[in-house]
Amino acid sequence: VSSMAKIAEGSRYQLLLSCPSGLSLSQVSVDFSKSHDRIQHPDHDLEDSIAQAWEQRTQGNSSLFNGQKFRFGSICLDGDAGTNELPHVYLRLGLTDYRTFVGTNLSSQWEKFLVTSQDDCVRCRHTSSPLGNAAVIETSDHKIIVLRRSDNVGEFPGHYVFPGGHPEPMSVGIDSHQLEKDGDVLNKKVTREMFDSITREVVEETGIPASSLSTPLFIGISRRELNVRPAMFFFIKCNHHSDDIPGLYSSAEDGFESTQLHTVSLEELKTMTSRMPGCHHGGFALYELMLQRLKSTNETPLTST
Repeated sequence: VSSMAKIAEGSRYQLLLSCPSGLSLSQVSVDFSKSHDRIQHPDHDLEDSIAQAWEQRTQGNSSLFNGQKFRFGSICLDGDAGTNELPHVYLRLGLTDYRTFVGTNLSSQWEKFLVTSQDDCVRCRHTSSPLGNAAVIETSDHKIIVLRRSDNVGEFPGHYVFPGGHPEPMSVGIDSHQLEKDGDVLNKKVTREMFDSITREVVEETGIPASSLSTPLFIGISRRELNVRPAMFFFIKCNHHSDDIPGLYSSAEDGFESTQLHTVSLEELKTMTSRMPGCHHGGFALYELMLQRLKSTNETPLTST
């Protein structure tokens, strides 16, 4: 297989949810529950391979840390079906960790963890599937910010990505499911973390101050076909001109994860999608759907596949 074929393979995606009108915090709810956690695989050898994969990965790499992540379970939609109600999305999230992610989704045997099912939730029930996040950031002169990943990162080195990372359970004080006694309060905290975390990631990765960024709008969830990795995408406006961004990037806190920052036009961005991981290629597709929606005056209903 040529390297181009490998890149194209890795850039395929599926849109799990498209919200072309963009949803605010008040239109998103999280159901955080143990019932959305990963289910162990009945094949004991396959299940044991998770610990082996982590051992191999951590040998000689002291910087790897087994952090908690939110696990993507499924989504449920409400509203915007010919009524005057605002659309609303319910995210069903469990808890997973980086070790299980390395041993399932990132394993060379990742396909063995999948179940043949039309039901997406069932199909991925044995995978860690941590929910990532990323933002399509538009500068004041309508350029888009893209990062080129460092050559020493674990996934997709040298590829183009939108700034992002993961919402963090620890940011809202979660390290286990023991806190579920006050479920409503916790669900609200987790929902807020979905929006707070993307602003935090953008600030850390680009050096753009939070005060220069608009409130994030949630535009959907994309998943790459290679190792079924899900990510939620947001749209953010930045009040800086594209010429200001490289200077801010030079002092970014997490600049080590990327080697270059580019501010590109929509046309340039289109040519870069084959060099993006699938979930980010899908993020571009979600952004295009948002732009199409803005162009048309017709209300576009929420869609899910």
